[in-house]
Amino acid sequence: MENKFKKEKRMLLIQPTIYDNNHLLVKKNMLYFVGLTMPLLAAECGDDWDVEICIETIEDIPWDTDIDLIGIGSMGHSIIRGIEIAKKFKELGHTVVMGGYMASLVSDEVKQYCDAILIGDAEGYWQDMLNDYLNDNLKEFYSKKIETLSTPLPRYELITSKKIGDFLPVQAGRGCPNSCAFCSIACLYKGKYLRREIPEVIRDIKKVKELGFKKFLLIDDNILSDRKYTMDLCAEIKKLNMKWYSQCSIKLAEDPELLKCVADSGCICLSFGLESITETNLHKMNKSWEDPKEYGRLVKTIIDAGIDVATEMMIGLDDDTEESIKKTAQFVIDNKITAPKFYIITPIPGTPFFDEVKDSGELINDNIYEYSPSKAVKRNKQLSAEDIDRLYWWTYNEVYSIKNIFKRVIFTKSFLKHPMRSLFNFGVNMFYRYHIKHNIAPIII
Repeated sequence: MENKFKKEKRMLLIQPTIYDNNHLLVKKNMLYFVGLTMPLLAAECGDDWDVEICIETIEDIPWDTDIDLIGIGSMGHSIIRGIEIAKKFKELGHTVVMGGYMASLVSDEVKQYCDAILIGDAEGYWQDMLNDYLNDNLKEFYSKKIETLSTPLPRYELITSKKIGDFLPVQAGRGCPNSCAFCSIACLYKGKYLRREIPEVIRDIKKVKELGFKKFLLIDDNILSDRKYTMDLCAEIKKLNMKWYSQCSIKLAEDPELLKCVADSGCICLSFGLESITETNLHKMNKSWEDPKEYGRLVKTIIDAGIDVATEMMIGLDDDTEESIKKTAQFVIDNKITAPKFYIITPIPGTPFFDEVKDSGELINDNIYEYSPSKAVKRNKQLSAEDIDRLYWWTYNEVYSIKNIFKRVIFTKSFLKHPMRSLFNFGVNMFYRYHIKHNIAPIII
């Protein structure tokens, strides 16, 4: 359809939601973990651009907007909904660009539904794309590798009036030195890790505090990638008297000095991608540096330091059995993990893992538009896809039963040390439980 809108310095950025297993859009009254991408891209536009942000999980898409340029993200499985949004806006006569790591991995597929694909880090080409748009010279693909990471102050004010949680995101680093076979980050960055200068990170945290927030989410695919940097950053964060969350390797527990520095700076929760308690699974996924026999001890060390533990684990890996999956649930309960999340292993197109699964004959569905983080599209030698689906929901229901929520969150030493924080975590667990009972995995929260 011919473009019918006037080209102006205006842009609508959309963060799509995902579908649940009943193919219904996942909608929530509040989104606790809000993304950084859209406020950051809005800042990259510059002060002379009028930018609006729509977070579909908590808002409706403004289909009647008179803004021509539409930017759509593609975080994980939201790419499916993102493509649908792109198609409709194209039908309505708008100019549509898509980006994000999923669009980057399957750019040739996504390109047929939009005017331009933005591959990789937008900082390298964002202004070029905007200028090309204004000059009617938009290219099909934009891609430029960046060697250093520096960003303007995110336009947080575009999201603070929305129904979000009590913290805002701040980025420290991007990329990861590891090369896990299943990971889209590893596929895109190929072992490269970029970090921002500490004064720039502190600038953003101070802005979050100025906006009235007492907490922030430190976005970094692995804050242990540079020990000195983390030590220096935590020393500066400590001066601000803020509480914060992040994610990193469980190996943090093996460095007492660094762990104390992180805890003393105000860190109250860390998320660890443990993936599996079966050692052979980790070896097959190029994550052999982790030793699941040590997980219990390491988790306890983190908790004893005063930091709550969140975990991410996969269901349906090559050597998973019904017994091993049930042991995984018991591991989470016994180790009093505050906020456990589970994902059915999904081979992401563009990763080595996808090619491996497809070649093995274990892929039962290669239609990426039907992929979901809570629906198996591959089997293994021990379990059918139906078995994996059943055990996935069994695990969530077991771990988030009332009895086991109390075991993990209330009947703990942490409750005696941090009662108000534990009561908050109890509320979060009940919130997760509500969604699990409605067959909605607590992924976008």
